[in-house]
Amino acid sequence: MTASLVAAGVVGSKSTSFLNGPELWFANRGTGFVLLLLLTFSTMLGVLATARVSPRLWPRMLSQGLHRNVSMLAVTFLAAHVSTAVADTFVDIRWYDAFVPFAGNYMPLWLGLGSLALDLLIAITVTSLLRHRMSHRPWRAIHVMAYGAWALGLLHGLQMGTDAGTAWGAALNYGCIATVLLAVLVRLGLLVRPKLVTS
Repeated sequence: MTASLVAAGVVGSKSTSFLNGPELWFANRGTGFVLLLLLTFSTMLGVLATARVSPRLWPRMLSQGLHRNVSMLAVTFLAAHVSTAVADTFVDIRWYDAFVPFAGNYMPLWLGLGSLALDLLIAITVTSLLRHRMSHRPWRAIHVMAYGAWALGLLHGLQMGTDAGTAWGAALNYGCIATVLLAVLVRLGLLVRPKLVTS
């Protein structure tokens, strides 16, 4: 009986240590940065795909397939990022704080921006899975919110990320911003070029 109580106490202590320990913190940091990279890549592909101009060496079908696969991978890392944030007891983030914007006690503004990004990405994912049952206009109206979700997620990470102020963290964050801005410039160039050729 005593041995069972001791064993239970050890298991309980290890479980509490894990929830309070650095493992979840490192997992949350890692999934957050990978998620930002995946969302940036997906956003870049989405911006370029809207130009409806495909280079010969990179067919549009390939871009669409890559965009879809990267987006699904991002959803996986999003789930891991949210789960580790909620499971980590070092900070007070309840499970519903991840979905209800600005309801949390811990950094409510910046956590709320992350919650908004999560809600938008859920809506985008669900409607993408149901795209064959939807007309194009409402699907498109929801899908363009991915740009807003990316921006909200970026702000969330810049303000809550413990590594955002480091040199490598800043380089990664601002590199992602530059990537999306460059994609927007390329997209505008691809749209303007056919008009210049035909005029």
